[in-house]
Amino acid sequence: MIAIINTGCANINSVRFAFERLGQNPEVITSPEQLKSFERAILPGVGHASVAMKRLKDGGWQQAIDEYQRPLMGICLGMQLLCESTEEGNVDCLGKIPGIVKQLDVGTLTSPHMGWNDLTVLKEHALTKGLTAQDHVYFVHSFAHTVNDATLVSGEYGNTFSAIVAKDNYAGMQFHPERSAKVGTRLLQNFLDWQL
Repeated sequence: MIAIINTGCANINSVRFAFERLGQNPEVITSPEQLKSFERAILPGVGHASVAMKRLKDGGWQQAIDEYQRPLMGICLGMQLLCESTEEGNVDCLGKIPGIVKQLDVGTLTSPHMGWNDLTVLKEHALTKGLTAQDHVYFVHSFAHTVNDATLVSGEYGNTFSAIVAKDNYAGMQFHPERSAKVGTRLLQNFLDWQL
């Protein structure tokens, strides 16, 4: 069973539909006490980091996510919230994945980074299975996790940033796998297949 954490600011339905297309029956949960009864969890996110972090803290999610021992993946802002801190609102985040989130230095490119982009696999992992340099995924973001030891896959837009990260049972995808056609579907299946 997959839990989709409802923080009140997330793109929940498209994530739910993506898992339903994979034959899953995800449940959107609104209470931190529910989390421990699920085999896997998704932390989706759209919006401003400081608002989302306040909702997580005020809702009691921080402790529940801290104590969760099974695979948990953040998507887009949800990935950023799993990191140590973010420049967006200058807030401390959940600290489950090492690294900080910085504003993309896009130079003359438009911001936010919106659209399809390719990926570079830096480390083999269950989450990167089947991913090739020819694959493209869909991004919408203006902040990104810096590249470090937790980075499995990087992306490039003005500067290099983390596209997929993982540490212990926590992982994140900066792009939207639920909007990334067949490649996204494969990556969500990788998450379902991920064994700790």
